[in-house]
Formats: sequence, structure tokens, C-alpha cells
Amino acid sequence: MNNTVRNAVRMSVVFLMVISASGCGKKQNANENKNVITNCGSDTMVNLAQAWAEKYTEGKELTVQVLGGGSGVGIASLTDGTCNMANASRKIKPKEATRIETNQGKKPKEHIVGFDALAVYVHKDHPLDEISIEVLAEIYGDGGKIENWSEVSDKAASLGEIVRVSRQNNSGTYAYFREAVLGKKRDYKLGSIDQSGSKDVVALVGKTPGAIGYSGMGYATPEVKMLRITKSKGDPSVAPTVANAKNGTYPITRPLHIYTIGEPTGSIKDYIEWIMSSEGQQVVTKLGYVPCK
Repeated sequence: MNNTVRNAVRMSVVFLMVISASGCGKKQNANENKNVITNCGSDTMVNLAQAWAEKYTEGKELTVQVLGGGSGVGIASLTDGTCNMANASRKIKPKEATRIETNQGKKPKEHIVGFDALAVYVHKDHPLDEISIEVLAEIYGDGGKIENWSEVSDKAASLGEIVRVSRQNNSGTYAYFREAVLGKKRDYKLGSIDQSGSKDVVALVGKTPGAIGYSGMGYATPEVKMLRITKSKGDPSVAPTVANAKNGTYPITRPLHIYTIGEPTGSIKDYIEWIMSSEGQQVVTKLGYVPCK
């Protein structure tokens, strides 16, 4: 090996050692910029998170960056240290909490910031006004026998085959609907049209007369109808409203979470305290969700 080649090799080794020393083992930390809060995760909560951010930062030298992607994406970002606050429309899983503690040195802290009544949507001209949990389970659940609207009601027979609209499996809404409607041990049947966002579910149902889908009640549009839900045969049907979610009569109601790395401090603590204040909770109500207070 001549001197020129030998020197080039030495320089390459030194360069790689410098890169390794500066990057290896260093945790990413979204807290390094005190004037920016990164808030990501649940697509169900993205409109709410954006409204909070716009209201809170008025007149402040502070930016709150809001990103969707699903509850799983938010929790993964919190694990990696690339966001300060993870929005989740489901409870964090034990294995996810363990990964966060391993990667970041602290356990995740749960903050319940509101509630969401998960609505079941059909086209605005759909002849049905209500549906039962049992029928929903037979429409969506693995092994479910209902495939056609005629099997639900004679009034809807002309609509033919049921077009099932669902969410992708990284969604907290997907996970919650499965648990609340199908049960913890039952999975979804194949053949649904899976959408990446809550708004996308409602938009597709609004354009498809024979469709049915589920999404947060805050995403309702004039093109769709929210069905009243019957918990069990013989029970009265209940509409997805703020009042019914708060009094516990609507059967598909879930908490909305924000997770932080340990107890929040500084600007993140101030922001979460504002979210839980009367002003922050008024934003929850305005967007059609259910406030904590």
C-alpha cells in the first residue's frame, strides 16, 4: 500500500470515528428548542390539536407544530424523542410504555384531555336511523354473517351489498372500535376499504349510498348521517351527542389522551395546563368533542 492510499485510509477512519463519537448513543430530544412544541399522533385529534395550537400561540413567541399519522405514529415519535406530546385516541400499550422508558429514561405520563363519541356513519339518504352493536359486530367482525343491507332491514334492501369503510390498523380509532364493538378477542373481517384519516372515512361514506363507516362525531358533514346506537336488544337507541357521551348513555365513547415523557415541565407543562383550563376545554366543545370539565 503506497503512502497516498495509506493516508487516505487514515483520514477515512478518523472521519468515521468523529461521526460515531458525535452521534452514537445520543438520544434525539425534541425539547432542545424551547420555542417549539411538537405535537403528533392521533388523526382523530388532529383538528382539535390544531385548534388548540392556533388559539394558544396567539401573541406568543411560541410555535406548536401539529402532525397526524395515527396514535401509533405519535407514540413511536415520543419513543424516538422526535416529538414532545403524543396524541392518542387509545390507551398506550404496556410494551410501548416500556420502550419509551428504555429509550428516554422516564415513563410516559398520561393526560386525559377530552372524550370522543365514536359515530357510525351512513349516507345522508340512507333509510336507517339506528343500528345495534350486535349488527355492527356481524357487519365488521371476522366470521360475521351480514354482508347485505337486506340482512339488516327490509327498508335498506335496495342498497345491496354493504360497503364497509374502516381505518388502517395503526389508528387508535381502529383499535378502539374493535374493542368496543367486536370484543378484545375478535378481529375484523377482510374486505373493508381502509382509510388513513377520520375525514377520509366520512368523505367516502358521503359519496357511497351503500357504505357504512366509523369516525369521531366531530367529523360529521351534511353528506352523512350519524346512526343512533342500541347497546343490546330491547334497549333504547342513543344518539352520539356531547350530552349522551358525558352522561355515559352513548355506548361508543372513549377518552382522548396526550402522552408526555414523564411529568411535563416548562412550556409543555404550561400548554397542557392551558388545554385543561376552561379556555382550552371550550375548544373541545366547539369542535364537537366532549370536554373533561
